[in-house]
Amino acid sequence: MTFIEEAQAKFAELITSELARIATMKQAGEVKDFASMERIVVGILPGDGIGPIIMAQALRVLAFLAQEEIAAGKLELRPVSGMTIEDRARQGQSLPDDVLQQVKQCDVLLKGPMVTPRPGEEWPNMVSANSLLRRSLDLFAAVRPVAIPEKNIDWTFFRENIEGEYIWGNKGIQVTEDLAVDFKVQTTPGTERIARQAFEFARKNGKTNVTVITKSNIVKLADGNFLQGVREVGKREYPEIDVQDRLVDAMCARMADETFCKGLQVFVLPNLYGDIVTDIAAELQGGLGTAASANIGNRYAMFEAIHGTAPGLISEGRGEYADPCSLIRAVGMLLAHIGYGDKSRKLSQALHRCTVSERKKVVTTWPQDASAAEFTDYLLEVLADLN
Repeated sequence: MTFIEEAQAKFAELITSELARIATMKQAGEVKDFASMERIVVGILPGDGIGPIIMAQALRVLAFLAQEEIAAGKLELRPVSGMTIEDRARQGQSLPDDVLQQVKQCDVLLKGPMVTPRPGEEWPNMVSANSLLRRSLDLFAAVRPVAIPEKNIDWTFFRENIEGEYIWGNKGIQVTEDLAVDFKVQTTPGTERIARQAFEFARKNGKTNVTVITKSNIVKLADGNFLQGVREVGKREYPEIDVQDRLVDAMCARMADETFCKGLQVFVLPNLYGDIVTDIAAELQGGLGTAASANIGNRYAMFEAIHGTAPGLISEGRGEYADPCSLIRAVGMLLAHIGYGDKSRKLSQALHRCTVSERKKVVTTWPQDASAAEFTDYLLEVLADLN
């Protein structure tokens, strides 16, 4: 078999698996109704690096806000073991089988940042555990809010979470020593379901527009189909909502341009662009340490910080001074998702007071300022004052 025939055979296997996935998407079950559940299990995955540090503080906030529900057994906080980078490296699996079994016994997850090894690092070059969790639980919508009130910015990003460049990220084909090929995948069912998530959010929250971000002028098929698919869902099912589009490079360059972004509210993006654009938006808000993300599927949901494990802070002995706000905001998103919108709003109000209007304790990651625990002490005092 020639190297071209070998590449063709590998590509055929990928296409076959993708067609099977499309068939599964078309048979997706009903969305889980948390309001009808007697008990909701929250799986806890602390992660690596600063993950356990900021998770400890996020759990303090969750325990305070949901103390009655936890005491009554309506909400169970369940640790999930075996998912540290040491555990994963020892087993040679980015998402060990026993961990996935534990995870599937939960309804929602609260997850800290996890190491994704890079070539040349001390760990085996394994695929992203984050991506595997999303795919294994079919968490197709990454929802990332960004708010900067003083600039009249109240954005919500819906990033397609499964497809794009990431779905076959470890399945590219090294055709010859001189030629490597990676892939970008777009499907009609995948595009339509992320579009509906964005439009439903817009409709339920009084938003008037949805903006699609692609590079459809160059990536004609995958991005062009994504743009057209979102437009068709809007036209067919949400005619009252205006649909706009922006090119991803222009969006990144001009995100701080009030004229360019005037009136924009809800965004829907393919996977890679969503990863990049939401990180930039988080920096405008105050840094990656301030931002959280929800990963939503029909049956499961996962809530996390959008930043990494901060190995620099750990190596310098400053891990305890990491900003816990990202994972604390994820707690708020989790509570809203399972039906406790009042608790989520109270947390948002307290966080605004602690980080914007009062700022009595500030986290800078340096010892002369507040530690993660000290900031959380302050936040809990404010929450108690709001009761």
